[in-house]
Amino acid sequence: MGSLHKTTFVLLMFCLAALGSADYLKYKDPKQPLGVRIKDLLGRMTLAEKIGQMTQIERENATAEAMSKYFIGSVLSGGGSVPSPQASAAAWQSMVNEMQKGALSTRLGIPMIYGIDAVHGHNNVYKATIFPHNVGLGATRDPMLIKRIGEATALEVRATGIPYAFAPCIAVCRDPRWGRCYESYSEDPKVVQSMTTLISGLQGDVPAGSEGRPYVGGSKKVAACAKHYVGDGGTFMGINENDTIIDAHGLMTIHMPAYYNSIIRGVSTVMTSYSSWNGKKMHANHFLVTDFLKNKLKFRGFVISDWQGIDRITSPPGVNYSYSVEAGVGAGIDMIMVPYAYTEFIDDLTYQVKNNIIPMSRIDDAVYRILRVKFTMGLFESPYADPSLVGELGKQEHRDLAREAVRKSLVLLKNGKSASSPLLPLPKKAGKILVAGSHADDLGLQCGGWTITWQGQTGNDKTAGTTILSAIKSTVDPSTEVVFSENPDSAAVDSGKYDYAIVVVGEQPYAETFGDNLNLTIPAPGPSVIQSVCKSANCVVVLISGRPLVVEPYIGAMDAFVAAWLPGSEGQGVADALFGDYGFSGKLARTWFKSVDQLPMNVGDKHYDPLFPFGFGLTTEANK
Repeated sequence: MGSLHKTTFVLLMFCLAALGSADYLKYKDPKQPLGVRIKDLLGRMTLAEKIGQMTQIERENATAEAMSKYFIGSVLSGGGSVPSPQASAAAWQSMVNEMQKGALSTRLGIPMIYGIDAVHGHNNVYKATIFPHNVGLGATRDPMLIKRIGEATALEVRATGIPYAFAPCIAVCRDPRWGRCYESYSEDPKVVQSMTTLISGLQGDVPAGSEGRPYVGGSKKVAACAKHYVGDGGTFMGINENDTIIDAHGLMTIHMPAYYNSIIRGVSTVMTSYSSWNGKKMHANHFLVTDFLKNKLKFRGFVISDWQGIDRITSPPGVNYSYSVEAGVGAGIDMIMVPYAYTEFIDDLTYQVKNNIIPMSRIDDAVYRILRVKFTMGLFESPYADPSLVGELGKQEHRDLAREAVRKSLVLLKNGKSASSPLLPLPKKAGKILVAGSHADDLGLQCGGWTITWQGQTGNDKTAGTTILSAIKSTVDPSTEVVFSENPDSAAVDSGKYDYAIVVVGEQPYAETFGDNLNLTIPAPGPSVIQSVCKSANCVVVLISGRPLVVEPYIGAMDAFVAAWLPGSEGQGVADALFGDYGFSGKLARTWFKSVDQLPMNVGDKHYDPLFPFGFGLTTEANK
């Protein structure tokens, strides 16, 4: 080889080596340690790319163009926000993948993370398994059951291509007048702490030695979110988003403990609460978000705002948006759920950083935390949906698990006019039985809020499942005549000569502020149905509700009384216990008050005079 050729060859090799090293990016190498990958990527990012990571926008704005132009880091579905009505798992996957393509087309190719409220199963999605709401799960006192629900929910969420769920709600509801009380496992912080197993179900078990660090165990698990930090369940008179007036000791011993467990379990994210603590908005609380959660508790995941949460720092919301941005980001919130006016958010935050109103160190802390979660969960290696998982949505094993959860959540509060003459379990073989009440044959009512839509809906055509009436019909002996009458008059009950009657009544669906309720009565015509049926027939009343309601005036008329909470799509679980295929085992995780004048009244209070105390629940044996 001549010297000229040799020189050319060496130059060529040098150029190829240089090209090779240009292609090699440490942050894209899964063999590199986590910290090395994060620092390498963060060091390459412009301010626009960093602020994009901090921005979460609503699905309906998230075109591939918007994703790439603004370097958007996250997208969400609000309650009921779906690609199309009754969209299939495959349709969800293709929507998420399109957005992801936009994110990956950017200079650095940072994947976006898609989040959704999967708060009792994958509840926005048509034909997903709808599990009981948390108020019922608290009554099971079964943390391993709740972990299995987390595992099933993770698979159903991943079936639609989504890697992040805004769950669990670890609120400690201290007043059932609150419209989100059904999202709380219990008034007792110890019960709520025990139910943080849901996080381990959603995310997987943290490896030994890594406790306290964000963890997601691969592409069949999802990032979880402990919410709403902190004191959401303690507001004055249960008014949603209001003020939790309590001393530091009360906040730390009632509302904070479940966050300790969540962090130890490796929860990836924490969502701040709309509410205030002693007049200070949580979304602007630097002490609780930064000094306490991040610095004292050493939470290393990212803190996310609630929907337009920074807007609501001011009253009225959004009246001084640049102040909201400064206060929210300054308090230590890392990702802002904007969700619509994202260019305004990006412009305001950019201005504030460029003018030293918010230091670059605060931006870097936020982006470091967001990248940590994305790297840890394997999003860089597997950014797209897995088409092999579509069959997980609503699959039979998950429905069987939900049915198990329903029967374990039922609390038997009365069984027989005297203990010596129990009504339950009911005989399957009878001449003629009556099923009555608005909630006996309505899937939407038994699922409650946060089901298909944000507020929930009535009717049997919104998703798949089993109503309590159809469960009863499939459980009784074929020779038993089942008569269904939603609102029978007492003359009809009298003349019907029924062996027994099952009355199913309760609340209409609601979510958040729409559920705030100062009287907590059973909606009409529920009380009159109870009275007209129970006057003329042996009756068991099944109450479908997100909280205890006023029942003292009618309890004497009932032969048996079951609190079924908001059981979800698998109504067969109710029949399983009523007819004795399984025994009743649930215990109240909330105090059942006599009258609303007693509220707030929680276990351990000095003046504790409930209709049924916390922990109460009669048991029955399964039929042999």
